[in-house]
Amino acid sequence: MKRSFARLSAAAALLGLAVTAAAAPDVKVRVARVLEATPLIDGHNDWPDVLREREGDARWTVDLRSGLGNRKPETYNTDIERLRQGMVGGQFWSVFVDSKLPGPEQVKQTLEQIALVKSFAQRYPETFALARTGADIRRIHKSGRIASLIGVEGGGQIDQDLAVLRAYRELGAGYLTLTHSRTIEWADSATDDPKHDGLTAFGESVVRELNRLGMLVDLSHVSEATMLDALRVSKAPVIFSHSSARALNDHPRNVSDAVLTQLAANRGVVMVTFPPLYISDAFRRWSADHDAEKARLNAPPFGGLYIGQPDKARAALAEWERAHPKPVVTLAMVADHIEHIVEVAGIDHVGIGSDFDGLGEDVPVGLEDVSHYPDLLAELMRRGWSDAQVAKLAGGNILRVMDEAEAFSRASKLRE
Repeated sequence: MKRSFARLSAAAALLGLAVTAAAAPDVKVRVARVLEATPLIDGHNDWPDVLREREGDARWTVDLRSGLGNRKPETYNTDIERLRQGMVGGQFWSVFVDSKLPGPEQVKQTLEQIALVKSFAQRYPETFALARTGADIRRIHKSGRIASLIGVEGGGQIDQDLAVLRAYRELGAGYLTLTHSRTIEWADSATDDPKHDGLTAFGESVVRELNRLGMLVDLSHVSEATMLDALRVSKAPVIFSHSSARALNDHPRNVSDAVLTQLAANRGVVMVTFPPLYISDAFRRWSADHDAEKARLNAPPFGGLYIGQPDKARAALAEWERAHPKPVVTLAMVADHIEHIVEVAGIDHVGIGSDFDGLGEDVPVGLEDVSHYPDLLAELMRRGWSDAQVAKLAGGNILRVMDEAEAFSRASKLRE
């Protein structure tokens, strides 16, 4: 009798699970429902720069609608067809220029890049519309189009002139990344030798002017000292447009727990990025070893075991790669970074900043291009995230940051 009752109980439990599973919306349905109500906003995509590099003058006319994932020899992570598949609602396009260029040339090329971003909406008005504010993004999303925003990726691009910064804002720029890969005259970079222990007095004035203009202060690429200085000075929430968690991968481009705590107090957002170098500690170490081996084999004009013999060097490097396979980086690892930031800073302080078309050849398995954002959100739902939490990650948090930055700007101008 007891056995029969146990079997009946087990059958009932299985039936209950089946009914629950049938009643619960599929994660794909849930993701689509979330992204219908809340625009998915990516904080950083380098499509404009890679179009300039690869297409030259043809960047103004190349067909952006589809097929760029099949271009040879180098594919793109982005085109309109895949943006639609990825249910993208808003995109900050990076208007990056080389930080080694003289200041005036950086300004000139930045203006060219801004014009390229604006041309997306001019050429494809049914797909893109230019946005400056959170209200713009919401309106454009409701119209079924993708909000196009502009991020200036390097403080050197203002050529130490606040008037240039103001001009960028007039042209629609939404954020300024305080440095790129090099330390500049007024701020230390994460990937260069420090000179200022953070921000100089002028650097602090840049942060204050960004607040006044309603532009976001972007702390991706800057040193930890610069992060902390900017968080101290900024009266509006800041962002990291494309960074991940340093506790999981100790790369200086990532955000430490100490900074995450300060970020929460500031009400800012870390937009988690996808490049394997910033996601996986094993990949970061492999990459450093790979670069060292490449230099050991052939580093003209004076160094290398096979200096001046590129064929021998390539063969030797291929042999090294066979003996030292590249670590695999996955979508699940990106989700781990998102969850760590939520654990330390809270659900209100995380977003998505892919760095698509700035990743190079290496992409996480499962996040190969802009069509895969829903897969990342689905992974988090399978881990137990609610629709409301996913909505905050997808776009709700960065919209709130933009709203608060705009409100501070309006109040500042009233006080002037």
